[in-house]
Amino acid sequence: MKLPWFGGRVRQHAGLVIAWDGQALAHVQAHRSGPETFRVERFGVERLGGDSPDAFARRLAGLGFKGLAAQAMLRPAQYQMLQIEAPAVPPEELRTAARWQIRDMVSQHVDDLTLDVLKVGDEKVRATGNLFVVAATNAEIRAVMQTAQALRCEVGVIDIHDLAQRNLQSAQARHMGLAERAHAAVVILNDSQALLTICAHDELFYSRRIDLGVGFIQAAWGAGPDGDSSIDWPERSPMPPDREGELAQRLLVEVQRSLDLWDRTWPMLALDHVAVQAGERTAELAGWLGPKLGHTVLPLDVSAFFPGFEGGSDADRLLCWPLLGVLMRSEERKL
Repeated sequence: MKLPWFGGRVRQHAGLVIAWDGQALAHVQAHRSGPETFRVERFGVERLGGDSPDAFARRLAGLGFKGLAAQAMLRPAQYQMLQIEAPAVPPEELRTAARWQIRDMVSQHVDDLTLDVLKVGDEKVRATGNLFVVAATNAEIRAVMQTAQALRCEVGVIDIHDLAQRNLQSAQARHMGLAERAHAAVVILNDSQALLTICAHDELFYSRRIDLGVGFIQAAWGAGPDGDSSIDWPERSPMPPDREGELAQRLLVEVQRSLDLWDRTWPMLALDHVAVQAGERTAELAGWLGPKLGHTVLPLDVSAFFPGFEGGSDADRLLCWPLLGVLMRSEERKL
């Protein structure tokens, strides 16, 4: 998502990516070390906690990012991802036309929103005539830019999690020689939500947020000690087995619905595989979900592209992980 209204092009490669959600500032600093490889120099999370705004700003200023070019990423809770039929207007008028078209699809007044648009899919496969519309409140954008001011860095582009996820799953697909095949990714965002994206030809075709219910990441995802789960029953959660099974079943049902819809809508693009990311439980989730979906399910592992992204707590790594996809953002791709 380019933000031309903030003026001024970033003068150097933006090797710093930040994300601010009102409670925590996640950051990744890296430099390109190959065509698709980035050496991560450092990453981390600064949490607001009980600090006053002034005290937190001083802490951010001490991170040493002064003068750096940066990209920012919005998390899914900070924007809406809508899909509409493309208005029959010249490209330079798309944002204005989209603003009018989504006025009944958003809860805020459209004048209070910052919008950008992105074509759905890849026209080499089939021209859909549809657009993704990304809508974020002006207040969210201001908060990100104020955080960048506290860091004393210059943000030239604001991207979104959906597109960062597209970049990561597409990189893995290219590495597997499957760039032209359809592939899905299910990424656990937090303790109660996942993001499912389907891509092909390095483009985003489908995006959906799945509400999981609070407690998913601690749940065992199986049927319990007396059930038929193929996963050991870990002592992770005080929830009863029926509640654990309900959370897991919700993910399974919603993912299957999305894949069924994909098969009906895009029969010419058969789904090759589903990649999953759930932090330290990624392999476990892949092992559980695969047999139940009837698809190849594998970890969304991009570690080969980001040497140096190691260590730290799992919580911090989960917050920083999608920022890696922003590093892969192609300046040639027009949004």
